[in-house]
Amino acid sequence: MKALVIGAGGVGSAIANIASRRTFITEMVVADRELARAEAAVNRLGDNRFTAAAVNASSIEDLCALIRLTGPDVVINAVDPRFVMQIFEACEIEGVNYVDMAMSLSKAHPVDPLTKVGLMLGDEQFAHDEAFISKGIFALVGIGVEPGLSDIFARYASDNLFSRIDSAIVYDGSNLVVEGYDFAPTFSIWTTIEECLNPPLMWERGRGWYTMEPFSELESFDFPDGIGSVECVNVEHEEVALVPRKIDAGKVAFKYGLGSHFIDILKTIHTLGLDRTEPVAVQGVSVSPRQVLAALLPDPATLGSRMSGKTCAGIQVKGLDKSGNPKAVYLYNVVDNAFSMGEYGDQAVVWQTAINPLIALELIDRGDWKPSGVNGPEWFPAEPFLALLEAYGTSWHIREESTAGIKA
Repeated sequence: MKALVIGAGGVGSAIANIASRRTFITEMVVADRELARAEAAVNRLGDNRFTAAAVNASSIEDLCALIRLTGPDVVINAVDPRFVMQIFEACEIEGVNYVDMAMSLSKAHPVDPLTKVGLMLGDEQFAHDEAFISKGIFALVGIGVEPGLSDIFARYASDNLFSRIDSAIVYDGSNLVVEGYDFAPTFSIWTTIEECLNPPLMWERGRGWYTMEPFSELESFDFPDGIGSVECVNVEHEEVALVPRKIDAGKVAFKYGLGSHFIDILKTIHTLGLDRTEPVAVQGVSVSPRQVLAALLPDPATLGSRMSGKTCAGIQVKGLDKSGNPKAVYLYNVVDNAFSMGEYGDQAVVWQTAINPLIALELIDRGDWKPSGVNGPEWFPAEPFLALLEAYGTSWHIREESTAGIKA
């Protein structure tokens, strides 16, 4: 399989690094707006299957030209969600398969954004389902760790553990510390702001999708493997848009373990208007406040050597087991930064994200998954995916949870 990766930041570079250890990848082109960054991602591998290129991800014309030049079997979108639709549409135009780890952006309800849904995450992509089918190509969307592995856990729980699902709540948390920084997001600040400051997307059976206040329903969740208790809040995330499409669940939500300090900083960023994308005039120069913020913060890809701790991605599912008895579990994956840096030289958060699109593509290459049109991870059986996790150097686990309040 020949792949074209758009974006040579932390995740894109980690994808190339992991792919260099897998034989199903016959060629991979890593492209970035900064050619030097793409070359750095390739040069560290010492593998002639990998080459670098330059591309402007905001230009459909530029993307189409690179797709025609390189002739990939699949394009992997590893840039932030601002560029999802440009890359997605370029693939549709050129008739090439597409994979991403973050879906097209939402747009708030114009009148009542804190209770009603406007344009949901991924809506723009799912509108192209028939067009992709007619061209004989696929788009596998939201196949990172969250969304991605969390959705696969949900599918596994539905198929193997539960006869009735009352709730499926994603809990993401870590005890990662970045030495020398009071505030240093371990993922793109663009993605962090979109997830945390937009009204959280929620799902309930009988009500459908709706929204709530940002940072709502604060609770402490006890994460495994020594991470411990972390304060979690509702945020906007793709799982809530994806899981109800294929899995019958009473409630679906995403809770991010940000901690009170991180939450307070994000609230301050919002209060000061630094999350705004619209340009403002500063001494005759037009600048976006969010771009200024991103320029001031460290590149997450460079933080690995300063990081310590573990990151956990998982989903808590409650309901009735296959025999009709109350059951509650937390299915999860933990990555230690010491492992990912020691074995791969990539920090834990980007490494944990990057393995998942490659596992999915290996399953597609083997014929275990057969996507057509626009698909999410829970469209496909979970077992072959979970079986490959260990081959990629990680693992997954199931922790029994309290069944209090579950009625048969």
